[in-house]
Amino acid sequence: MQTIIGSGGSIGLPLAKELPKYTDRVRLVSRHPKKVNPSDELFPIDVNVPAQIEEAVRGSEVVYVTIGFEYNIKTWQTVWPPFLEVVMDACKKHNSRLVFFDNVYMYAKSEIPHMTEESAIDPPSRKGEVRALLHEMIMRDVENQSLTALIARSADFYGPNTDKSVLGETVTKNLIKGKKAQVLGDMSKIHTYTYTPDAARATALLGNTLDAYNQVWHVHTTSNLLTTGQWIELIAKEVGVEPRVQKLPKWMFGLLGLFIPIMKELPEMLYQNEMDYVFDSSKFEKRFGIPATQPVEGIRAMVDYYKSRV
Repeated sequence: MQTIIGSGGSIGLPLAKELPKYTDRVRLVSRHPKKVNPSDELFPIDVNVPAQIEEAVRGSEVVYVTIGFEYNIKTWQTVWPPFLEVVMDACKKHNSRLVFFDNVYMYAKSEIPHMTEESAIDPPSRKGEVRALLHEMIMRDVENQSLTALIARSADFYGPNTDKSVLGETVTKNLIKGKKAQVLGDMSKIHTYTYTPDAARATALLGNTLDAYNQVWHVHTTSNLLTTGQWIELIAKEVGVEPRVQKLPKWMFGLLGLFIPIMKELPEMLYQNEMDYVFDSSKFEKRFGIPATQPVEGIRAMVDYYKSRV
């Protein structure tokens, strides 16, 4: 049995499609889980109830945590640490291996132009401080040998079946609707993105490779050093429109936050869009020999997805 906690999200959904390559029993855990494969076991839970989390873990060989909580610093500070503690305790109790899907918020600002698994952890944001704490919690128990776990880390997303992608929500969707792409930060800076099906494929592979545990992995991500402007040009070309752009100034986030609460949460993360952002996944590629999807191919799938929704 392999279990996904957060099975309906941007990574949980494609991960569920990958796991039948490795196991004939997949348990999908969320508030309202839906089958991805005909044989999936559905396990609805309230993540605020520790006993339900433990029951979801019971009997699992591998537990993947791909859940996402509301993008709000207060929610992250109050929900993430106790939730992860319960999951870790359940994994230890039931002898389950833990695969934690993570982002790059905990890395020091100076590391963003070239991030590796060895990059310094010194978060410049409150959300980064939460992610650093989660990293510390896992690796502490790995080091004292009470937990077998790995962290699969991703750059910013792009791809189909996700509403968590800046390239999708503020660029692709707008261009399809005949609007201008909205840009955060400096569009002349390099920004690498992870294709969500690649992230899921890598996470499933790592979770089923015993010697991959007890360390951090960057999931395979394009090595094409494209600027934000070049990403927009490729998306516009696939949509069949001119790459018209509207740059959002910082002051606008406060104004928009009056109507769209998530906009209040973005300013502290803007540093990632104001410098080169290069996510190095060469460790994974050397170990497994699997190249990342080319941006043109990934963009085509993303545009097709958004066209089907608009």
